[in-house]
Amino acid sequence: MSSSFEIGPVEVGAGRLFLIAGPCVIESEAHARSIAEAVQRIAADVGIPFIFKASYDKANRTSAKSFRGPGLKEGTRILGRIAKDTGLPVLTDVHEPAHCEVAAEAVDVLQIPAFLCRQTDLLVAAGKTGRAVNIKKGQFVAPWDMSHGLEKVRSTGNERVFLTERGSTFGYNNLVVDFRSLAVMRRLAPVVFDATHSVQQPSAANGVSGGQPEYIPLLARAAVAAGIDGLFVEVHDDPPNAKSDAANALDLKLLKPLLDTLLAIQKVAVHSAH
Repeated sequence: MSSSFEIGPVEVGAGRLFLIAGPCVIESEAHARSIAEAVQRIAADVGIPFIFKASYDKANRTSAKSFRGPGLKEGTRILGRIAKDTGLPVLTDVHEPAHCEVAAEAVDVLQIPAFLCRQTDLLVAAGKTGRAVNIKKGQFVAPWDMSHGLEKVRSTGNERVFLTERGSTFGYNNLVVDFRSLAVMRRLAPVVFDATHSVQQPSAANGVSGGQPEYIPLLARAAVAAGIDGLFVEVHDDPPNAKSDAANALDLKLLKPLLDTLLAIQKVAVHSAH
């Protein structure tokens, strides 16, 4: 696996589990800030390094009528303010090469959405900013083929890149997680497991995605036991009324007990590995 690196106070690939969490999309500045501060308190309480995430624009919604977010200018302003006020590292999605430099002014990590993981110009533009880059594995991509996306980012001289597993297409409107992919990709770069999008049922609910959030803890436990560097979860204080990915968000009140369990599993897994 590639050597570890730092994103602010968070070590990536150094053997300590870290957390990426937040709402799917910025619904309002007040709401994003409240989630960031709530998760920051939980993360500090359980002792897990934390990167806040939220999207300024959900450009790949199923329906044209779906809420997308505040947009690049206002969204990055909000994320930059949250980063400054909380001291947290912040992650957001980028969908176009032209967005990368603007987003990089406000956040610490640029995330390449799964559907765009092969977009050469986007990967290169993200790499050139010097910010850490998280490439989400496409639902249609074999884990070993993620080496090509890594090479595109690293061609810019940027070695601060990691991969995220979020399930693979399994017929129509469903995903399945092949846990072998975690080991395969971890030989290439640090690996994060996305426990919330992995329970998504794409486009299964009449123009929006469905989901099975009751399986988030199960998949997260399995991933930590298998060996990962970080956990990605989208959390919301009122999932049924979330403006994006409501069907597969983790209820905020369930986050602390889940993290307690996962850290205990990781402690055993690391000990057993040695």
